[in-house]
Amino acid sequence: MALVKLEDFYPDYREDGSDIDDIKSFDVYAQTNEKVGSVHDILVDEQTGKFRYFVVDTGFWVFGKKVLLPVGLADIRYTDKRIYAKGLTKEQVENLPDFDSLERVDYDYEEQVRGVYRGSVATSGMTQPAAYDRSSYNYEQEPSLYDINRQDSQTLKLYEERLIANKQRRKTGEVTVGKHVETDTARVSVPVEKERVVIERTNPTNATPTSPDQAFREGEAARMEIYEETPDIHKEAVVREEVRVKKVVEHDTVQAQENIRREELDIDTQGRPIVDK
Repeated sequence: MALVKLEDFYPDYREDGSDIDDIKSFDVYAQTNEKVGSVHDILVDEQTGKFRYFVVDTGFWVFGKKVLLPVGLADIRYTDKRIYAKGLTKEQVENLPDFDSLERVDYDYEEQVRGVYRGSVATSGMTQPAAYDRSSYNYEQEPSLYDINRQDSQTLKLYEERLIANKQRRKTGEVTVGKHVETDTARVSVPVEKERVVIERTNPTNATPTSPDQAFREGEAARMEIYEETPDIHKEAVVREEVRVKKVVEHDTVQAQENIRREELDIDTQGRPIVDK
């Protein structure tokens, strides 16, 4: 009935997604709600792989001491991340042998550990074998100490995988709208008017005679102003077109598909009735 540490029997337990690694960080409390210490390691049966002991570092409760706690006396509370040691007292911890290494854990060492706990087990009303034999002893003889399924209550967490959808905003491009000047030749036609003088001479047929003094006047002249239009062509800047730049948001739905796992209970009643609530 050799014992080995958890990582030696289950080298990949951290990658299996189990709660075992969490248990190794749980705090340990006595039934009086007094903190005993924390779980330092877990010892398993080399032949069956079953949990046998929690290695508890008692911290300041009993300074600098590590002791073994049979798994049957551990009430595991996953939600609180605590283990309550049934019937454990400070006196028991002081009487327990100090755990240094597995090299000294033999039948005699375990008997010393079991001897400390058997008194509390007996007073709790659990059945206790009358005698133990070194050559035939097995852990099943004391289910109150080693059968984790005999605990008054325990929690088994069932996990399932879920798809978590999140969004990230990232820049996909940039649009720059500017303007430049293009040069072209424009032509325009402007009609203009120019005045000119036309002199017409006629010989009247029924002219009225006039006296010489009235007819001949030296220096008499007829004056007429002559005008012409000249084109006035210049450039003016006017608004030809207005361009407005804005953003609009388009909505789309992206579909994703993955295989997810879910844990379900396997209940072995072994012929006994059970109520699944």
